Amino acid sequence: MPVYELPPDRYDFPPTSEAEPNGLLAIGGDLSPGRLLRAYSLGIFPWYSDPEPYLWWSPAPRLVLFPSEIKVSKSMRSLFRRKRFEITVDQHFNEVIRFCAYTPRAGQLGTWITEQMQAAYSQLHREGFAHSVEVWDNGKLIGGLYGISLGKIFFGESMFTLVPNASKYALIHLAHALQRLDFDVIDCQQRTNHLVSLGAREVSRNDFEFLLHQALNSPTLVGSWAKIPELIAAVEV
Repeated sequence: MPVYELPPDRYDFPPTSEAEPNGLLAIGGDLSPGRLLRAYSLGIFPWYSDPEPYLWWSPAPRLVLFPSEIKVSKSMRSLFRRKRFEITVDQHFNEVIRFCAYTPRAGQLGTWITEQMQAAYSQLHREGFAHSVEVWDNGKLIGGLYGISLGKIFFGESMFTLVPNASKYALIHLAHALQRLDFDVIDCQQRTNHLVSLGAREVSRNDFEFLLHQALNSPTLVGSWAKIPELIAAVEV
């Protein structure tokens, strides 16, 4: 089946049912805010490496994390009870996305978070749709994550950690915060053992798109999340 090439002048996407078995759905287009938000609203996201063209994906099955199902191990509970790290939200988005792009990962050469991707998501952050969670230790940024929020769904994009457990700390904090805000689901995109160990599970494309449709029936929490009480409150475990 040929892969659909996106028209340059419209934010059209083919039906997600036409994705290749590996999830590839379309190529081309751009990373403009309008196209990105349209893609996410359909359960589609970009993922490519230079010098490839823009590639758009809708994998099946889909890995999701329901905020109430986040798993907190005994060791992580101890960290939260001791308030081992400090958390901020939406205060250092650009630093988080750069760390996600350039922090070395085992078995991974280079980065899919290209300069164009960083610029595009930073623009979405300025427009109030992209958000970051930052983890600090003695004034040093040591971990975090970022993603897109629409309605009551958070589309997780990437995490980084410079010390053990810092990215877990960020995700657990986010899950508890989103639970307080009645979010339906965190989209984790594709399966990793790390995310499964934290409570994420796979669902079919039909089930994911039902969850997505339900979540998008609620208004989007647009703007900075830096001072929203539910997002900065301490996690009680």
